[in-house]
Amino acid sequence: MDRRARTRKLIELGGLVQKSGLIAATNDDRALILGALILSARTLENPEAKEKRERWRAIGEEVMGASSNS
Repeated sequence: MDRRARTRKLIELGGLVQKSGLIAATNDDRALILGALILSARTLENPEAKEKRERWRAIGEEVMGASSNS
């Protein structure tokens, strides 16, 4: 991945963190945000997390769809 594409991807991911409400909910506590993201990643690594993965994806798709219609 070239530098420009990587930068764009990182900006988009930052936008998702903002859209998720984590920044406001944690009062911009970056250690807390990182901890939440790490815990999420560890949860998804579990082979038995299929239901959580599906639920989390549905929530994300709902929010992304709602914001694209605005």
